[in-house]
Amino acid sequence: MNELRPLYPPIEPYQNGWLKVSDLHTLYYEQVGNPHGIPVIFLHGGPGVGAQPIYRRYFDPQKFRVVIFSQRGAGKSTPSGELRENTTWYLVEDIEKIRKFLGIERWFVFGGSWGSTLALTYAIHHPDRVRGLVLRGIFLGVQREHDWLYVNGASQIYPELWEKYIQFIPEDERSDIVSAYYKRLTSPDEALAFEAANHWYDWEENIIRLIPRQVRRMDDRELLAFARIECHYMVNHLFFPYDGYLLQELKRIPQIPCWIAQGRYDVICPVISALELSRVMPNSKLNIVPDAGHSISEPGLVDCLIRGIEELSENY
Repeated sequence: MNELRPLYPPIEPYQNGWLKVSDLHTLYYEQVGNPHGIPVIFLHGGPGVGAQPIYRRYFDPQKFRVVIFSQRGAGKSTPSGELRENTTWYLVEDIEKIRKFLGIERWFVFGGSWGSTLALTYAIHHPDRVRGLVLRGIFLGVQREHDWLYVNGASQIYPELWEKYIQFIPEDERSDIVSAYYKRLTSPDEALAFEAANHWYDWEENIIRLIPRQVRRMDDRELLAFARIECHYMVNHLFFPYDGYLLQELKRIPQIPCWIAQGRYDVICPVISALELSRVMPNSKLNIVPDAGHSISEPGLVDCLIRGIEELSENY
């Protein structure tokens, strides 16, 4: 068996800054690697996680010019946790604004979890700008996925954690757990909002890895922004016009190469979505990693993602 490829060594951006994309929102972005290399944009998950230093390490710094940014309200982007003018469609156009601002003609799009959703949506609307997709932990934004994570599915695998998650919400509101959390995350009562954010975060954080381990916890500002934004998207069904939107629209762009890295034991985004995606994208390669969950940092997924961007970029 071949040895798994590890992350590249830590690296600092060769350029970073802020791009004002509306009267309200300013995005933090950074560029890493070779300024004359193959362009790649990294789309983080959540929604609301923000840019993280580990994301820089999935790319050969001699070969790739990597653009990483924090989506609206996330990470270092401002205003933190802002929900106004924060929808899937604004984010798709933000990606285009970044591309034009940096003078990039076409690029590879690399994203996981919500980042896979956003990457696919961007590819549908701007197919001529996408050389290929490298995606992890596929989330298609269909009702079945929502129900799995927030109604009845993951709760059957982690019942003790689910119990802690729902106990924060009064029994008479538990029929719509996402809306109940949204009410508290957007409450003017800051203490209540922070408490809700911690419970929201803990549910996902504790089921994201095949083998649980301690990681650095977000600071309070980041955590509240993440929870508010993610819940905002979930309660609005990702702002898609109908259930199954991505699967239907992707039939228009069968030519785009797509590398799919999917953990076999991904409890947040089960494998079925990755399989369904591969069926509607004939130029895709589905890689099911046998010993991984959802987290981008799991060794098998690290190896698969690095191999994916290397393989797709061979004919650049």
